[in-house]
This record gives sequence, C-alpha cells and structure tokens, in this order.
Amino acid sequence: MEKLHSEKLANKATTAATQKYLDVAEVKEDVVVLKSGAIRAILAVSAINFELKSTDEQEAIIGQYQNFLNSIDFPLQILISSRRLNMENYLNFLTDKEKQQPNELLRMQIAEYKSFIDQLVSVSNIMDKNFYIIVPFSPIENKDKGFFSKVSGMLNPKREIMEKRESFEMMKSQLYQRVDHIIAGLAGIGLRIIPLKTEELIELMFNSYNPSVYNSVELKEVSKLELLK
Repeated sequence: MEKLHSEKLANKATTAATQKYLDVAEVKEDVVVLKSGAIRAILAVSAINFELKSTDEQEAIIGQYQNFLNSIDFPLQILISSRRLNMENYLNFLTDKEKQQPNELLRMQIAEYKSFIDQLVSVSNIMDKNFYIIVPFSPIENKDKGFFSKVSGMLNPKREIMEKRESFEMMKSQLYQRVDHIIAGLAGIGLRIIPLKTEELIELMFNSYNPSVYNSVELKEVSKLELLK
C-alpha cells in the first residue's frame, strides 16, 4: 500500500501536519481514497486545437460534447493545471548533443539553438498545461455503526477486513464503469484519455501540494511513465 507522501521526500512531522488538512487518506490500486470513504479516479486528457478546425468540425465537436454531457448522470470535475515549463533537462540534453557532435558546423548550430531557447525561457513565461478529469464515486453513507456491529467487528477482525476489501473492490468496479463511459463518450471528439496509475497519481498529488519543489523533484523518469507511452 502506497501513501500519499514519501518519508524520503518530506519530514515526518511536516507530512503529518499537512495531511491532517487534506481530504485524501491514501492512494492505492490506481484510485485516490478519501477520508470519507469515497474514491476518485483521475484521467489525463489530451488537448485539441479547436481554432484550427473547420466550421463543420467545430460544430461536430460541440454537438458530440453536448451529447456526452447529456449522457452522464453523475458529477465530475475538470481540472486544468498550469505550471511554468521547466526546460533545464532539455537544455542539458542539447549540451550533451553539442559535445558529442563531431561536425563543427552542426555543433555551432546546436549551440546557437540552445542559446535561443535559453534566452526565450529567460524573457517569457512558457506555461505547460495539463488537463484532467476527476471521476468520483461515493459509497452509501453509514457513519453511525450500531453497537452490535462494532462488537462483531472486534470479535472477528478478519471478517471485517474481508468485508472492507469486498466493498472496496465493488466501489472500484463501479467507478471504472464511469471511467469507461467517459472515455467512450469523449473518444468521438478526438481526445485521448488515459487513467492515471498509482505512481502517476502520487506524483500528481506531490507536485500539487509541494509547488516549491515541483521543478527540483522528479519521482519517476518521464520516459517510464505509462501515461506518456
């Protein structure tokens, strides 16, 4: 089971103090579990350039999106994350290529291109936008357990664990039915939608709640993220 924050990345006391004010209890099996018992799936969504489409294509996209909205009977959240693009890795990549290039002319061109990118980043805020759909599912609320129910759980903890496990699996199954419906409904627009896996969810949470270290901490190599394959 993977927790929201890693002890390797944050001080224990700071993590505990921060998590006290968050609704998130943990991240496991590709879903976010809230303290209320509800669960969330987060879908990464690609972007399309609406302005470059023809009039007929724009009308078709709008019509398809209207049909999608009319087909859902549950709430969902659309999240747009905007952050300044970190070009440090790309500049380091160009530096390595410049050193490895045996051709003098090509090496000069790489150096000029790297200088151009460096100056462009220094004088303008190049933003990286990411789009997400957050899909919720909440269990039937039963916050006040009866006395006999609590006693039964104390006497047979193994049974109570099994019941919680079965309940989680049932909720996750129904949650992913909603996910499949969203993917099918938006596929006609030309959007590519991928559910985030556990490690990608943890990275998203960490970067969201720790913006000051967003550019300096990388939880996983980008090339190994399933989302980007």
